[in-house]
Amino acid sequence: MKSAVTTLAFCVAALLALGMVMLYSASSSMTQHGVRVGANYLILQMIWCGLGLVACVVATALDYRLLKKIVWPLFGLAIILLVLVLLPLPHGLTRKINGAHRWFVLPGMRLQPSELGKLALIFVLAWYGERFQRRMPSWKMGVVIPGLLIGAIGGLIFKEPDVGNALVIATVSGIMLLIAGIRLRYFLPPVLAVAAAVSAFIYQNPMRSDRIYSWLHLEETKLGIGRQVYQSLLALGSGGWTGLGLGNGREKLGWVSEHHTDFILPVIGEELGLVATMLIVTAFVLIVVCGIYISLRAPDTFGLLLGCGLSFLIGLQAFINIGVVTGALPNKGLPLPFISYGGSNLLAMLACVGLLFSIARRGREPQPGRELLDSREIGEIPQPA
Repeated sequence: MKSAVTTLAFCVAALLALGMVMLYSASSSMTQHGVRVGANYLILQMIWCGLGLVACVVATALDYRLLKKIVWPLFGLAIILLVLVLLPLPHGLTRKINGAHRWFVLPGMRLQPSELGKLALIFVLAWYGERFQRRMPSWKMGVVIPGLLIGAIGGLIFKEPDVGNALVIATVSGIMLLIAGIRLRYFLPPVLAVAAAVSAFIYQNPMRSDRIYSWLHLEETKLGIGRQVYQSLLALGSGGWTGLGLGNGREKLGWVSEHHTDFILPVIGEELGLVATMLIVTAFVLIVVCGIYISLRAPDTFGLLLGCGLSFLIGLQAFINIGVVTGALPNKGLPLPFISYGGSNLLAMLACVGLLFSIARRGREPQPGRELLDSREIGEIPQPA
């Protein structure tokens, strides 16, 4: 357990440090409203990182099982915020940005309630999976009721619209239900139905259907909708093994948009090379592996489901982001955890890590002679008079 916690902490710390350095490199030459950004994004990210580290420490110190008492209030709060962000609130608190209602706009910052929604849903499903563990194989308790919970959060996120985050949380929720014991024959029909509905939505939505077409015909669309991914591949390719050097990237100079958020990995690949890129991929793989190992050592079902949900949430977001910037997946805006600019996501990801540490603090370690103790407990070895 100690090695898993140490590895997890090291990988997260390394990604945070790299993220700060690369965020400054990616954004220092940017302009916003005609004003040079300089270190502004870095300062804001460092503030959010500080808040996230506080949340991580607090979550580590507290017993994760205390979440059982507040899962439903958190779920209700997430629902309220996800509804409010869709409404035209006064004083510009909610605003349509790039065609989506995803943020509360506050002085100097934006808050994305979908991050709380994803965590709240994981908490509720972990509580539900433990509470009704014996009844999870049934249709009603294993599919219908969890499906309503997933639909409430996922549907509101989808409405913003934020298809990427909605699919992420739906996938993580499905994995948690499988671990909790849902029958596969009950699980597959709803999954296929949701996949069909999403496919129909994408087909009817010109912007998203164009993205799918661009993904399938990148060379044909490289001067139009596929330009971002095409330039991303050029950046990754031009970096070679060791990169052009920190700060020497060229694609960030107006060629790759969103290069400080969703497309920061191409900047890293161009400036630091394939070696650094592969180390990032390895770090995320280790984070997921360590998170699952910690979850399997949890003392209860709630900890098992919670840890697995949080681990897959981090890993799936990283997998999709890396898949998009390398052209392996259709373009969908999701940040790279711990590295991309974005306060709400960084805060949520560090809170996830803190909860994994909390589970690890109370986890079970294999002990020599435990098998003998277990056999004595069930009466296989006669007890002395």
